Amino acid sequence: MKVSIITATYNSAKTLEVCMNSVLNQTYKNIEYVIIDGNSLDGTVDLIKSKAAMHHQIVWSSENDQGIYDALNKGINKSTGDIIGFVHSDDFLANNQIIEDIVNVFQSEQVDGVYGNLHYVRFENVDDVVRNWTSQPYKRKLLNRGWMPAHPTLFLKNEIYKNNGNFNINYRIAADYDFILRIFKVSEYRFYYLPKTITKMRVGGASNKSLKNLILKTKEDFRAAKNNAIGTPILTIGLKNLSKIPQWISK
Repeated sequence: MKVSIITATYNSAKTLEVCMNSVLNQTYKNIEYVIIDGNSLDGTVDLIKSKAAMHHQIVWSSENDQGIYDALNKGINKSTGDIIGFVHSDDFLANNQIIEDIVNVFQSEQVDGVYGNLHYVRFENVDDVVRNWTSQPYKRKLLNRGWMPAHPTLFLKNEIYKNNGNFNINYRIAADYDFILRIFKVSEYRFYYLPKTITKMRVGGASNKSLKNLILKTKEDFRAAKNNAIGTPILTIGLKNLSKIPQWISK
């Protein structure tokens, strides 16, 4: 199976090389690496060009976009793999064998999607785990309780995007939650929880970098739950936010 991994970048030179190396050093070799840059000005493009000259599996472009979800949509549209996943430019895969582990699950379990655990790490010291998002096997009723898999760990068959559309860019922060609700409520799809850390994410993402963004995310989460007819939206989002507390304790 061919795996397409997408990274959206904008002025990401400080962290991008670690991100890219985590993809390029995987033991699983049938990887198409799609990088969508938003016209960076800090040396990001030079780094991408340098890596692309050495690694034929890199497909990239650099142009203006309408934000991260628009960039991810462009990456999805460029992807030719059987499986699609994301590694954001501040993040990196947890180890060099994790894509091989994910593909093995797709092949052995005959599922439509695989997800796992996520470690939030300090920006400057990635060995210091500050939040541990441990997931669980999927059941439909979990959506009503505000549950979602950690989106950076979610790998899906390409056909899911073809059949259900991409990210709704009318959401500035919660398009991933909206998309997850859209596909996880489809009863025909089968999802598998791989109980391993798939991705490590540096703290300081768009949704939690300011109080304003936290408020916006809560409003968008509510809208996503309402538009997808998930539970009682105000209760669902309240439970969603409360569910994050143990992640800080169980690190």
